[in-house]
Amino acid sequence: MTNTAPVQGRPHHRVMLSKVPEVTIWFWIIKILCTTVGESFADWVNVGLGMGLTNTAILFTVILVAVLGGQMTLKRYVPAVYWLTVVVLSVAGTLYTDILTDAAGVPLAVSTTVFAVILAAVFGVWYAKERTLSIHSITTMPREAFYWLAVLVTFALGTAVGDWTLQLTGWGPGISVLLPATLIISVIVGWRLGANAVLSFWLAYILTRPLGANLGDWFASANADGGLGLGYGITSVIFLVAILAAVIYLTLSRADVIEGAPRAYSQTEPRPVREKVMLSYFAGIAVVTGALLVWAAGQPHAAAGNASEADGGQPTASGTLAAGQASATFPPAEITKFRTITQDTLDKVRSGDQAGATARIQDLETTWDDDQASLEPMDGQTWSILDGKIDTALKALRSTSPDRQTEEQALNALLDNLR
Repeated sequence: MTNTAPVQGRPHHRVMLSKVPEVTIWFWIIKILCTTVGESFADWVNVGLGMGLTNTAILFTVILVAVLGGQMTLKRYVPAVYWLTVVVLSVAGTLYTDILTDAAGVPLAVSTTVFAVILAAVFGVWYAKERTLSIHSITTMPREAFYWLAVLVTFALGTAVGDWTLQLTGWGPGISVLLPATLIISVIVGWRLGANAVLSFWLAYILTRPLGANLGDWFASANADGGLGLGYGITSVIFLVAILAAVIYLTLSRADVIEGAPRAYSQTEPRPVREKVMLSYFAGIAVVTGALLVWAAGQPHAAAGNASEADGGQPTASGTLAAGQASATFPPAEITKFRTITQDTLDKVRSGDQAGATARIQDLETTWDDDQASLEPMDGQTWSILDGKIDTALKALRSTSPDRQTEEQALNALLDNLR
């Protein structure tokens, strides 16, 4: 159903029923769940299923166009379609940032800056045309288009900010959850004390992205890295089921449906003095956060270059094992199994069978992950070195532009350590 009343100042636009949910506690719970899925599901499809970063990004771009097109054709808020769109946007935004970082080699500081500028531009054009950035004003097609564009950029920006923070600090999955959670609480406090509601909303919206991603890493990362060791596949399933349960509840209860006429123009009574004071509060929070990150960056921690692609960016040890060290540390039968798979992969690379080599290296990753629980406790350092060599080989084989020499070097280095 569409209300044909014109939008104030935009008589050529038709006012629809609200296309977005009411901002309740359910909104924030599902939003955080969606951002966690964005991180874990993207990693699972990219690495776990072996699709590769570019192919995964293309796949989810196609899905995004289809899902967003369906959302835009609706005349009212439908929980299942709305939150499916958010999930797909979360995955796509994560992948776009990862492409810039991993495939194009763009430093995270640069991508963070670029996405921040893009988001500022989106908000600037949106406000110039519509005179509001409120989520309660999403009652016309142009406003909804601006809204979804802003959401996509916030996911990409949040991914870049979160990854850059981890790169600077070297924090583990558990500790890394605390910073965005604390900042979100600070935003809520500021809003309660009189900060601009729209500004507070979008600040919290951006911060839920690193919070959700860090939660995903915490659930998926190995116990030795401070995580719960569930893996990205299981983590994705857990959070997708939680999203599904919440969406079913909201569909039945309509607890987040904005009833009645659109509230496109209803605004909270402005409090300019208090809002200016709270701007200073937010600025102070930003300064303190910056100082904390500078301090953390100066503390000893794992080098960013040692981040593992396969385990979601957690640091892995570098170095080389002495001859016979792997077999002396772990059961020789296990090491023989890994060597056999690695040698098979190398033979396929040398014969020009790239597809076969990529499929065979998947067997190595699966077997290695299956044995992690028994091998890692025997010698965490040796395990981490081998894990790093396997990650290097996986990255070489799954490159969007595979180079045979690079693949052979990575596989030979792995064989040298599996002795």
